[in-house]
Amino acid sequence: MTPAPPPSLPSHECFPSSLVNSGRCSQGLSSVMALGLRCSRLVYPAFCNSLAALTRPVSEVTLKAVSGRQNDHRQYMAYPALPVRHFATKKAKAKGKGHLQTRVNINTTLVEDIINLEEVDEEMKSVMEALEDNFNKTLNIRTSPGSLDNITVVTSDGKLALNQIGQISMRSPQLILVNMTSFPECTAAAIKAIRESGMNLNPEVEGTLIRVPIPKVTREHREMLVKLAKQNTNKAKDSLRKIRTNAMNKLKKSKGKTSEDTLRLIEKQISQMADDTVAELDRHLAVKTKELLG
Repeated sequence: MTPAPPPSLPSHECFPSSLVNSGRCSQGLSSVMALGLRCSRLVYPAFCNSLAALTRPVSEVTLKAVSGRQNDHRQYMAYPALPVRHFATKKAKAKGKGHLQTRVNINTTLVEDIINLEEVDEEMKSVMEALEDNFNKTLNIRTSPGSLDNITVVTSDGKLALNQIGQISMRSPQLILVNMTSFPECTAAAIKAIRESGMNLNPEVEGTLIRVPIPKVTREHREMLVKLAKQNTNKAKDSLRKIRTNAMNKLKKSKGKTSEDTLRLIEKQISQMADDTVAELDRHLAVKTKELLG
């Protein structure tokens, strides 16, 4: 007798289609929720770190990568760092100073009852002109008779220019003569003044005739002239500082009579004029140095 086949399980076709669809939706929803939960576990630490970084200055937060990996994702954690202060360099300060500094241009007629700014300006310009004259007459590669004209000689009658007490002439390209016949008593003083003129001159005397050999143009001679040019420029700056100081002292006498804002503007105007003159002196020195050194 043939055994009866086992009862077969009912296929999904035996169930209502509504039950089958609801089961599939439940399984899909569970998968989505599981995936979302897994992603939230990975995103949450990074979100916390980002939020912490946004609530404090950037210089106080440093993101550091953890060496380990979790689920093939690199983890980042926030560590507090010391505040960083960036200091400006000298070049940046100088550049910023040039941009931030404002120039003053006061109408001199409005403050002439306090101080004569035009007179101060003329005094400063005279310092610059005196230096230019000194450069042109005494600081030359080739010594000429004109170079000796304004050498100051100290005599019993006061300070006199060499060309006022002696006759200066060119004997040859290598020799200058100074005839002291008119003032023979000033011969010794003239020789001393020529030696101390800073032009590297070594005069020789024959009675009342002073012979001044012209030095050869050597590198040492050029450098000596440059050194003399710097000394004369520094003397000019000293004279300029005295003019500025005298002007500032005049302003102090007006305190209590004039508003502090007005006095402050005038002080700035005077300092600006002095700075401009110093810059001009330095420019002339640079040009003369280049000329002397060749």
